Order: sequence, then C-alpha cells, then structure tokens
Amino acid sequence: MLSATLNRASRSARARRAVESIPLTRSVVDRFVPGETTADAVAATRRLVDSGRVVTIDVLGEDVLDLAGARAMRDAYLTLLTALGEANVAVGSDVSLKLSAMGQALPDGTAIATEHAAEICAAAAALGCTVSLDMEDHTTVDSTLAIGAELRSTYPFVGNVLQTNLFRTPGDIAALDGTGARIRLVKGAYREPASVAHPRKADVDRAYELAIDALMASDCYPMIATHDPAMLDRAVRKAREAGRGDDRWEAQMLYGVRPELEQRMVDDGHRMRVYIPFGTDWYGYFMRRLAERPANVAFFLRALAHR
Repeated sequence: MLSATLNRASRSARARRAVESIPLTRSVVDRFVPGETTADAVAATRRLVDSGRVVTIDVLGEDVLDLAGARAMRDAYLTLLTALGEANVAVGSDVSLKLSAMGQALPDGTAIATEHAAEICAAAAALGCTVSLDMEDHTTVDSTLAIGAELRSTYPFVGNVLQTNLFRTPGDIAALDGTGARIRLVKGAYREPASVAHPRKADVDRAYELAIDALMASDCYPMIATHDPAMLDRAVRKAREAGRGDDRWEAQMLYGVRPELEQRMVDDGHRMRVYIPFGTDWYGYFMRRLAERPANVAFFLRALAHR
C-alpha cells in the first residue's frame, strides 16, 4: 500500500509541491542523486571508476511535451558526453536515455526521439561510450523496443530495458534472442494495470528469476539490475552454467541504494555498473526510489528527524 501511494505521488504536482516545500537536507537527496550539474555527475563517475565500478548516467527529466524541451535534453546529454571525454572517464561508461525526454510523446514523436537518440549515440560512439534506452510505462514498450532495434542497425551497442512485472517480457526476451542486444533486466518501477502486469511481488520476483535464466541462455548481453543478493547469486550461477565469463554480463545497481553489495560484487570479480541520476528534476526519481524499498523511506524519515 505504501509503495502504491508513493508511486502515485511521484506523478502528482500537488505532492511534489508539498515534498519540495520541506527543507530537505542535501544529504537526503544526495543519497540517491549526487548533484544537479554535469560536473557533479562527472565527479561521481570519477569516484566510482576509481573504486573499480563502471557507470550509466541519467540526465533526470521525462514526459517532455514540446520540441524545445526535447532538444534541450538532447543537448544536456551531448554536454555530459563531452565532459566525460574531457575527464577521461568516457570509455566503458554508458548513458541512459528516457525516450519521453527525447520527444517520444510529441506529434511524430517516434521520428523526433529516434533522431535525438541517434545524435547522442554518434557522440557516444566517438568516445567509446555506450547508450541504454530506459523503459517507461507499458504504453511505450513497443515504440521503445522498435527505436532500439533501429538504432542498433547503426550503433550495435544500444541497449534496451525489460521489466519483469509485465506479462509480455518473456516474449520480448525470446524476440531479442539472436540480436546480441544489451538488455538491462529490472522489475519495473511504474504502477501498471492488472491487465498487463503481475499485481503480486512474489509473482514479479518469480518472473525476474525466469528472465535471468532466459537471458543467460540467450546470445544477448545480460545486465542484471537488482539489489537482491539472492537474485545476484542466481545470476552468477546461471552465467557459469551458460559458460559466460565476467566480460559477457554485468550487474547494475542504483546510486546510493546498496553500496556494500556493490563492493561485494566488485571484490568477487564481477562487472558492477552503477546508475547515476543527476539534474534539477529529481522529484519523480526520488519518490520512486522511496516506493521501491521500505528502508529508503526509513532513511528519509530519519534524516528529517535529525535536522
């Protein structure tokens, strides 16, 4: 119930005004969002790379409803990539794009989002960086997968995200087998209708386990995005059973959620990629992180209590 309430609040303008009116300490937001500027994102990248991790970076913002906003988001990514190159941390790094921020919802949005994403891919390719297309709610899945397939015809490093809360995901994994695509596997952070998604956590967890098995058995490059040690252990086991070395799959976690578990994976010799969000539009992302884990809510409340 708490998770559902927080997910609804993540898209509520009234709730946003209420949360932003609380004088949050910077340390609360910094737990999940290391800053608002490109320089902040590059500094966080440097710290993580120096610790043996790699990164994927998200310029926060979604649901862009005008062409100027979509172009501004494209430009923000191009600025980020330039800064990563100048800091010598671009090679091996990744950027995560929400196609809704690239103009997907506009009239002729598929063409606009594809064009903007392609420009970002071209800049990333020149720097040895990769690109992943974040997945949003179920209404955007077909468009996002189609754009990913089109971009991969020129930029084979483009990845897609699949959400195991959706009933359709086993079929999507089967359809992507044979493409060699980079696939990030997540449980899904959006509240979806029961007609398209598993309503029970236990069912989503079981679907995630089966999706790990299917991805490891495919020719895709699995990116197992989870903070659950049991899921990570399963991924390690299934990778070994499939004969995958540590260069043929990776684990991913969100910035600030389970740093000790990140370190365990690094110490065990696995590739560990941390998802770094940055920007001024942090509210929706922050609320979804609270919704995902009760421990995050407890952290938030403790921080407020100790002001």
